[in-house]
Amino acid sequence: MRRAILSVSDKSGLVDLARGLASRGFELVSTGGTASTLQHANLAVRAVSDVTGFPEMMDGRVKTLHPMVHGGILARRDHPDDLAAAAAHGIGLIDVVVVNLYPFVQAAANPDTPFNALVEEIDIGGPSLVRAAAKNFAHVLVVVSPDDYGAVVEQLDRPGGPSIEFRFALARKAFAHTATYDTAIAATLASVTATDAGFSRPPQAGLPAVLALGLRKVRDLRYGENPHQPAALYEGYGPHPGLVFLQGKELSYTNLLDVDAATRIVIDFVEPAATVIKHTNPCGAATGATVTEAYIRARDADALAAYGGIVGLNRPIDVVTAEAIASTFIEAVVAPAVDADALPVLAKRPNMRVVVPSLVARGEGLKSSYQLTSDVELRSILGGVLVQERDYAREAHDGWPSRDLRVVTKRQPTNEEWEALRFAWRVCAHVKSNTVIFTAADRTLAIGAGQMSRVDAVNVAKMKASHTGQDLLRGSVVASDAFFPFRDGLDAAAAAGATAVVQPGGSVNDQKVIEAADEHGLAMVFTGRRHFRH
Repeated sequence: MRRAILSVSDKSGLVDLARGLASRGFELVSTGGTASTLQHANLAVRAVSDVTGFPEMMDGRVKTLHPMVHGGILARRDHPDDLAAAAAHGIGLIDVVVVNLYPFVQAAANPDTPFNALVEEIDIGGPSLVRAAAKNFAHVLVVVSPDDYGAVVEQLDRPGGPSIEFRFALARKAFAHTATYDTAIAATLASVTATDAGFSRPPQAGLPAVLALGLRKVRDLRYGENPHQPAALYEGYGPHPGLVFLQGKELSYTNLLDVDAATRIVIDFVEPAATVIKHTNPCGAATGATVTEAYIRARDADALAAYGGIVGLNRPIDVVTAEAIASTFIEAVVAPAVDADALPVLAKRPNMRVVVPSLVARGEGLKSSYQLTSDVELRSILGGVLVQERDYAREAHDGWPSRDLRVVTKRQPTNEEWEALRFAWRVCAHVKSNTVIFTAADRTLAIGAGQMSRVDAVNVAKMKASHTGQDLLRGSVVASDAFFPFRDGLDAAAAAGATAVVQPGGSVNDQKVIEAADEHGLAMVFTGRRHFRH
């Protein structure tokens, strides 16, 4: 009789698989909760303790770590000495190993999980079973994902049994499964502080000495930055799903970069906010009483550039917003959710991608805002990986205008200018450097992004505004992501019609720039913090 051992944390599809194995002549061997689940389904199950001759002990810490189990898995069927050793010691062969591991990742994701309880979620026997079976894949099927259960049954019915290609594919998946599991443990323990008083998981201070990454390929992409470059999307193993794709064509590498950029902008706002992105820069960004109003303002800030852009929203898409989005050509829209009755409206644009990102809500109801599930950013370079904490224009959130801000000109900003400067500073932090942007209190008016000099950034913004044929910039405010090194950039902003400026300060020519602002009657605020984005 063939034998299968089953020990799973995720019991999805377990009973159906077990029935399929039993009907094909497999003896089912199992442990603890898995055995109970199978017995409740009226399946005959043999306890692991009956196979080993030892009871489960130490609160279940020791169950399958025994030669009677591992010998049955590791015995090579084409090695007579292995088979003779198994026979001499009464070791029955095990042909299928179905194991997935303790839910360590889910426990670690909850900051309230006590450290001792977290340690108990570190699986020992499970990875040992998986690795043993994967090593002997030529003779043993190792199954770590419920997604593969159906294929396993089909392969067992194949003449000659499962193919070597199928066995090897399962083995590769198994080693990836244990590798990412160990990676999650290493990454979590790196954040634990040990003292004589005990163990704790305080908020991470600084970046870890060793960065443990476990990533799985979610999907191949249409292409990379250019059609001749292959590309794929990978995600970490964890309780958050990353990106959920609701409709539309496949996304490319650049589409996803724009989706990311759009999400980063809108989640910096508590009020309803929207942006339209092209090449990771905003064509427009706006707030409104509703997300529909915010979207229309953001789109109309540069309607020409918005054509074929990526839309980001910080509220669920309702029917009215869906109708506004579907009225123009948009490549993709990303939002925290989509109302059920809005989906048919969006489906009128079947090629438009609709994406829901993995976000963590802050607050409740319609006034809630969101944050990313990770504050760590990675970028590959030649020979290594750069890691940094995500930038956040905190000074625009904590009691704006806070005492950390300095008004350096003779004229103080008016209340209206303070609100506009706050809006400008939040958006500016997400535009490629060098950047200078002109805004009102609720929308961008003109954006000069990614220029080699700050004067060029001002002039690009002025050129964009001139396309409208209106004097848009008269009475606007300006934000610059880094200091003005000379007064020429500020002179150009004043000539365009700006009345107030926010910038980090810190140039050796600050005083000359301040004097220029006073000459023009501008109010100018120093934040003391720059927001480059490369």
